[in-house]
Amino acid sequence: MLLDILYVLLGLVIGAVIGFFVSRHVFKKQLEENPPINEKMIEAMMTQMGRKPSQKQVKQVMAQMNKYR
Repeated sequence: MLLDILYVLLGLVIGAVIGFFVSRHVFKKQLEENPPINEKMIEAMMTQMGRKPSQKQVKQVMAQMNKYR
C-alpha cells in the first residue's frame, strides 16, 4: 500500500519535471517564430490606421506595451 502511494508520487514528480521542460521548450520555440512586437510593427499599424506616427508616439506606445507585459 505504501509502496503504491510512493510510485504515484514519484510518477507525479517525474511528470511535472518533464512537463516543465517540454513547456519551456515549446514556449521558447513560439517566441522565436513569433517575436514580440517591435517599433516597426507599431509604426506599420499606425500607418495602416491612417496616421503618420512620430518617433515620440511610437516610443510612447512601446512604453505602454512594455508596462503591461
